Amino acid sequence: MVSPLRARLWYTTRQKIVTSVVAVAVLGSLAGYAIDRATTPEDRSCAPGVERPAGSSECVGVNGDGYDFGVPSLTGIAALIRDENRALKPGEYATVALLLPLTSPDGGMRVKVLHEIQGAYARQYRANHESNSETPKIRLVLANTGKGNAHWRATVDRLKTMTDGEDRLRAVSGVATSSTEIRQAVTELTGAGIAVVGTTITADDIANGPGAGKNRYPGLARVSPTNGDEAKALAHFGEVEAAKALLVQDTRTGDHYTDTLKAAFSASLKGAPYEPQLFTSPADPTEEGTTANTFRQITHLICDTRAETVFFAGRHTQLRQFINALGARGCAERPFTILTGDEGSYLGADGKLNRAALKAKLTVRYAALAHPDAWTAGPGREVPATGGSTAAYETFLTDIARASKEPVPLADGQAIVAYDAMATAVHAIRQATPQGAQYPGLADVATQWPQVKGSLRVEGASGWICLDNFGNPFNKAVPIVELSQDGTQKFVQIAWPEGRPPAANCLPPRRG
Repeated sequence: MVSPLRARLWYTTRQKIVTSVVAVAVLGSLAGYAIDRATTPEDRSCAPGVERPAGSSECVGVNGDGYDFGVPSLTGIAALIRDENRALKPGEYATVALLLPLTSPDGGMRVKVLHEIQGAYARQYRANHESNSETPKIRLVLANTGKGNAHWRATVDRLKTMTDGEDRLRAVSGVATSSTEIRQAVTELTGAGIAVVGTTITADDIANGPGAGKNRYPGLARVSPTNGDEAKALAHFGEVEAAKALLVQDTRTGDHYTDTLKAAFSASLKGAPYEPQLFTSPADPTEEGTTANTFRQITHLICDTRAETVFFAGRHTQLRQFINALGARGCAERPFTILTGDEGSYLGADGKLNRAALKAKLTVRYAALAHPDAWTAGPGREVPATGGSTAAYETFLTDIARASKEPVPLADGQAIVAYDAMATAVHAIRQATPQGAQYPGLADVATQWPQVKGSLRVEGASGWICLDNFGNPFNKAVPIVELSQDGTQKFVQIAWPEGRPPAANCLPPRRG
C-alpha cells in the first residue's frame, strides 16, 4: 500500500507538470490568435467598392452591381440599376455616379434619396434604349457619402480613381444638399476635372458666377435655381409688402442653404420695420433639439407685430416645428402666410407635422424645384408657352413608371429634378464625344455647359434647362406650392426669377 504522503507528493508533482504543459499550450494558442488578429487587417468590406470606414458602421463607397448599402428601401431600385448595367458591353459606355447620403437615418432624407435614384435610373434607361442608338451608353453607379455626408472624402477619393480603366467615369450627379461637406466634395471633384451636375443644391455660394475668383468649381452645372432666384420668384409671385413682413432665420452658420436663403430674403425685405427673429438649430439640423421652445416664444413676438407674411430661412425640421408653434399662436384670429425655400417639399411626408395648424388661418407656401402639376393644364390654368412643355413632362411619366413596381410619388419634385440632372449629364457626355469615338475625354465633358442653351437646351421635365456661361440655369421655372390642410402639396402657379417666362430662344443675357 502506497503511503498517503508519497501519493500526495507524487500526484501533486505530476499534476503540476501536466497543468503547466496545458496552460502553456492554451496561452500559446491565445497568443497566436492575438498575433494573427493584430497582423491580419479586419475585413471591413461590404460589397465591391464599398467598405466601412474606421470607427463607423456605415457602408461607404461606390457600387453599381445591385448593392443597396444596407437600406431595404433601396433594394428594388439598386437591382434595376444592376440589371441595366449588366446588359452593357465592355467599351460601349461611360459612367455617371449618383452622389448621395444613402445611409442617412433621417426619414425625410431617405425618401428624397430613393426618389432621386428612381429619377436618375429612369433617365439612364431612356438614354440606353430610346435615344436612337446614340452613344456612348450610360452606366449608373451609386456613391454613398454617409450620414450628414460625413464620409464624403473617402467616396470622392474612390470616384477620382474611376475616371480611367473600364469605369470611364465622366460625370457625377446627385450632389443634393447645400452643406459644407458637399461644397468640399464639389471642390474636389471639379478640381480633378470631373463634370458635376447638381440636382437640388440651391445655395448661391455653391455655384460659379461672374467676377474674379467666382469660377471656383470649374465643370459644375446645376438644374435647380439658386436661393436668390427662388427668393426673386417668390417676390414676383407674392407681391409682399415689406412693411407687413417679417423674417425668421437660423443663426447657425456654415449651412449654405440657410445662409444664402437668409441673404436672399433679407434683400427682398429692404425697408421692413422689424428685425429678424432668431433661432439656432442643432449642429445636425435633422435633429429636434430645443428649437421648438424657441419657436413657442417667437410666435408671441410675431403676434406683437403687424406682420402678415413670415419668410422662413431654415431647414425642414425647424420649419415643421415653427409651423406647429404658429398654429397654436395666441392671436389665432389673424391670418399668416409662411413663405420659404424648397425645403418645404419635405413637409408632405413629415409625420410630425400638426395638420391642424394648417386649419388655423395659416398658409404655407414654398418655392419648389419641380411639381407634377406644373406643366399640365388645369381649371383656369394654362401651360406657359415657353420655359417648359407638357410633352417633356409626359415623356418623364412614361420613363418613371419603369423605376418601381409601385407608382413613384412625385409631389416632392425629387424624382423629376434627378431625372433632369441625369438628362443634362447624358447630354454633355454625348455632345463631348468626338465623331467616330466611343466615349469622350474627361476634360471635354466639363466644358460643355456654356453651350447648353438656345436650341441646344435640355427639355427638362421640370422646365427648360438653359445654362449660362457659369453652369447656372437661366430663369428656370419655379413652381409655387401650397401645403394643403390635409398635408398634400398643392401646385399654385409657376413663378419666374425674371418676372416672366424666358423668350423662345432661351438665351441668357449678358451679366456683369
